[in-house]
Amino acid sequence: MINIKKEGIVLEKTELIFEGDGVLNPAVIREGDDIHMFYRAVRKGNYSSIGYCKLDSPLNVIERCDRPLLFPQFNYESQGVEDARIVKIDDIYYLTYTAYDGINALGALALSTDLKHFDKKGIIVPQVSFEVFHHLAESRGDVNEKYFRTHKQDQLLKKLQDKVLLWDKNVIFFPRRIAGQLCFLHRIRPGIQIVKVNEINDLTKEFWDDYFLHFKEHILMDSIYDHEASYIGGGCPPIETKDGWLLIYHGVHDTPLGYVYTACAALLHLENPGKEI
Repeated sequence: MINIKKEGIVLEKTELIFEGDGVLNPAVIREGDDIHMFYRAVRKGNYSSIGYCKLDSPLNVIERCDRPLLFPQFNYESQGVEDARIVKIDDIYYLTYTAYDGINALGALALSTDLKHFDKKGIIVPQVSFEVFHHLAESRGDVNEKYFRTHKQDQLLKKLQDKVLLWDKNVIFFPRRIAGQLCFLHRIRPGIQIVKVNEINDLTKEFWDDYFLHFKEHILMDSIYDHEASYIGGGCPPIETKDGWLLIYHGVHDTPLGYVYTACAALLHLENPGKEI
């Protein structure tokens, strides 16, 4: 049995415009005695940016910026910079987030060496239509049919058909290279997939075309339990332990009152994180 103690609210919204509707879904990283939190800040109209605060313990905020640290600057993120995750690989901080343009939600990356200044690298997941994904991923006919069912409703938006892309979010890097490669998780509903590349520049259109042709091989986990029957997705970055990578993820199931989210856990192989233990 795992004992969990709920400590309550760590951070609340303020009267500042950029976070007046809520604060949620933070990325957190510790450096020395300082804990750095990069939280999603929501303003009226559901426009999101990333706020920043610093803590000296898990529950005590000692510094908080009165303006967003990361905010929409490009068309692909015009309505939201959302749900950050952060790791440090070598001497570089990798902050991933969901870029939302009002129609599409896609995983993006920003890099930093000081946690103050971030260089946005843009969207790093594939930018393809559902039809292209369906055509490539189903070419061998061995992929869970739920991958194609969950997106059908999007196709009813005929007036937006040329603009609607395959949603691909929850991009989360492992906090070190594994066998010399950068590894990250991402989520195309209903499961969690894994990517391994030598460098970020390897994420080309040709890479993703081949990835989808072998899509089943890249599915790390699918929803299998009742509490995650609708879909699953990543939480915080994987935590390295002597027994493997501890992955905290979220499971979602639909009810008459709406979606219910649960916190879940899995263990991945230490040197082959594409293998669930």
